[in-house]
Amino acid sequence: MSHTDAGAELDPVHPVALPVSRPAGLTAAEVAERRARGQVNDVPVRSSRSLGEIVRANVFTRFNAIIGVLWLVMLFVAPIQDSLFGFVILANTGIGIVQEWRAKQTLDALAVIGEARPTVRRDGTALPVAVHEIVLGDLIEVGPGDKVVVDGVCAEADGLEIDESLLTGEADPVVKRAGDPVLSGSFVVAGGGAFQATRVGREAYAARLAEEASRFTLVHSELRTGISTILKYVTWMMVPAATGLVVTQLVVKNHDPRDAVARTVGGIVPMVPEGLVLLTSVAFAIGVIRLGRKQCLVQELPAIEGLARVDTVCLDKTGTLTEGGMDVTELRPLDGADEAYIRKVLGALGESDPRPNASLQAIIDACPDSEDWRCVESLPFSSARKYSGAAFSESDGESSTWLLGAPDVLLPPGDPALAETERLNEQGQRVLLLTRTSRDLDDPDPARGGRPTALVVLAQRLRPDAAGTLRYFAEQDVSAKVVSGDNAVSVGAVAGKLGLAGTAVDARHLPADRAGMAAALDRATVFGRVTPRQKRDMVGALQSRGHTVAMTGDGVNDVLALKDADIGVAMGSGSEATRAVAQIVLLDNSFATLPSVVAEGRRVIGNITRVATLFLVKTVYSVLLAVLVVCAQVEYPFLPRHLTLLSTLTIGVPAFFLALAPNKERARPHFVRRVMRYALPGGVVAGAATFVTYLIARGLYTGGGRLDAQTSAATLTLFLVSLWILAIIARPYTWWRLTLVAAMGAAFLLVLAVPALQAFFALRLVGLTMPWTAVGVAVVAAAALEWLWTWAGRRFAE
Repeated sequence: MSHTDAGAELDPVHPVALPVSRPAGLTAAEVAERRARGQVNDVPVRSSRSLGEIVRANVFTRFNAIIGVLWLVMLFVAPIQDSLFGFVILANTGIGIVQEWRAKQTLDALAVIGEARPTVRRDGTALPVAVHEIVLGDLIEVGPGDKVVVDGVCAEADGLEIDESLLTGEADPVVKRAGDPVLSGSFVVAGGGAFQATRVGREAYAARLAEEASRFTLVHSELRTGISTILKYVTWMMVPAATGLVVTQLVVKNHDPRDAVARTVGGIVPMVPEGLVLLTSVAFAIGVIRLGRKQCLVQELPAIEGLARVDTVCLDKTGTLTEGGMDVTELRPLDGADEAYIRKVLGALGESDPRPNASLQAIIDACPDSEDWRCVESLPFSSARKYSGAAFSESDGESSTWLLGAPDVLLPPGDPALAETERLNEQGQRVLLLTRTSRDLDDPDPARGGRPTALVVLAQRLRPDAAGTLRYFAEQDVSAKVVSGDNAVSVGAVAGKLGLAGTAVDARHLPADRAGMAAALDRATVFGRVTPRQKRDMVGALQSRGHTVAMTGDGVNDVLALKDADIGVAMGSGSEATRAVAQIVLLDNSFATLPSVVAEGRRVIGNITRVATLFLVKTVYSVLLAVLVVCAQVEYPFLPRHLTLLSTLTIGVPAFFLALAPNKERARPHFVRRVMRYALPGGVVAGAATFVTYLIARGLYTGGGRLDAQTSAATLTLFLVSLWILAIIARPYTWWRLTLVAAMGAAFLLVLAVPALQAFFALRLVGLTMPWTAVGVAVVAAAALEWLWTWAGRRFAE
């Protein structure tokens, strides 16, 4: 291809000439007119559920409906003591709504900080606007890393290459020229330009694909899926047990209808693990609020859970381990080249790129522009090519073409300059090669036959928090892999300075097949010269080995890998495209925030596993008691007030504190299995021990008031067994956990000791024989629980 005058249209495959003049875009009057007609990009950007959705999600649940109906019945047929469970449900629902609303406010405030602000040209001036302020016909400027937010037609193209893989699945960039369509949801990987908006709002391509989608929820959350599975099985168990209980209490025993209804409701209510979903939502919401205070935007709520399960984190060097900025520390002319002339070339190259990356910005700062050089063609930098280029008309009328990029890409093997480059890379320096070429920029190999002119040595700024964060991951058994487009030796030296030991591998020599790549990833820690497609392949290879992978990055070359990773983490200063596909955005660009996210996830998962066991033990023993009562044809031993007291002291209050406590235990899979392996034996032992005490009391107590005495004995056994289950679940003990268990025991003793509370809860221990028998049964049950808990831990160890 021959050089052309500025303003002429070039072959669209590679470079384009710079335009002489630019369209001015819409006028203020035209913008106002289009707004009046409703031709605006009105697709709502939602980071969380609306207030109405939060209220509906917390109020209109299957179990709330069951409890609500039973509560209304009890309000009419029994004393207020037996209706306390309904007020507890109201309080729980209110807490859930308030906490999720607070989390929504945090999310929305952070989303405004982190949202994309496209550059729109109006009245000849480029200005950033919010996405929803774009109108039909707007001229939108784009550059590397920018996301295309509405559909349009390309109006200007300066080496513009757009990746449409998020829409089509094809990873190869598409070169655009004037008149070509651009689709919302794609992003720019190289070059720059402008396009005119032709479809906005819900008519845009990406909006039509995702109209019903919300960024608030992940496709999969093992915790929430597991809880849904558990609740489904609970519902199946409840129906026959509750039906049998109703028949037994109302028909077979033929008791006073009011008392029969109260005892029937007393049997049904504890089957419902009503607080489990609430505490899960509250734990997630408080996690969002805590992370929000650290400038961490959780774009998808269960991403906190996902990062806690991660066992491998892939780190992009630039912007993660090193700060975005660089400094030119040295120019090394090759073959006697003149340094002053080299500076002119570098200054002209800097001026030729309207959106320089960090390396080129450092060169611009060190080498001012040579105003008497005119750029004729430009070839923008791309991560796949590893170099950029430009052709110039110099001040003396001569023309020249230059390339700037990776020495090991631009030079043939064995070139003497590579040895010098290698020495600099071993010191952790980044090195670029400036080479003059006689070939056109659209040549398949423009570097072939080029003349190396200078090495540009760049110092990379290490993030002060990177070493500590890498140390944290090592302590938590999370494997760190550094994947970078830079030279492998240089990246390895940087990783070494941060304490990350391991072999550095040039990704150009990695096996192409997934199995071979996975094996290489297991052996090495640092990978250089990684292309964007290879980053994506690496994530897939690690996942094929069963790893849960997090990917961090800030550049457009990280987008594909971020999208495919289990959890994508983007820096707030990164490109719009990376922020759009990531589940977590670190708005303050602090790599040190990641341990906080991991810790929050582990707190949520570990603690919800604990409290889920508490709730489901209650469900199991309630169903078992109902079955035993039906089979034995006896009165149900409890009134609702008794189980409200027991649930509050052994589940409700302790679960709230346990769900929000610190927990650094690494998240493990198989949530349902891990919960049920303890809940089933715990519930069976508690239910069986309680029924044994109840039967003994029925034989011991006869005459008036016998049912109250029988109930009180059974309540004592059930409380003691439930308290022991709480004591087991609270392990390992800390001062506050021991205090919590002791406080719950003291509260129950207070109820037994104060006459007014005895009367309120209908608890009256008669004599000494039966109370001590109840204690003895509870001691035997506690010993059985210890043995079963130990056996289950060994039998189902993961």
